[in-house]
Amino acid sequence: MTSSFPSLTRALAEALVNVLWFIDGSEDEQMDSDDAVKVLEGVAHVVSTLPDDRRQELIELVGEMAAAETDPARREFLEEFPEGFGLIDDAS
Repeated sequence: MTSSFPSLTRALAEALVNVLWFIDGSEDEQMDSDDAVKVLEGVAHVVSTLPDDRRQELIELVGEMAAAETDPARREFLEEFPEGFGLIDDAS
C-alpha cells in the first residue's frame, strides 16, 4: 500500500485537522459541547507550545491544505486554524 502523503508530518497534520474539523462542526447530539471545547483547547495548548520551527512547519502545511481545499467552509476553517489554535498571535 502506497501513501498519498509526502511525509509523516503531512499525514498527521491532515489527520489532526480532520478530527478538529469534525469536532468543531459537531452538533450537541453528536458530541457534548463541553467535551468538544476541552479537546479543541487541549490541541490549541499543545500546538501553541511547539518550538518555533515546528509551529512554522504546521502553519505552512495548513496553508497548503487551505490553498487546495474546494469546500469554502473547510477552507475558512483551515485559513483561521493558525490563529484559532494559537500558532500565531492575533497581532501577527
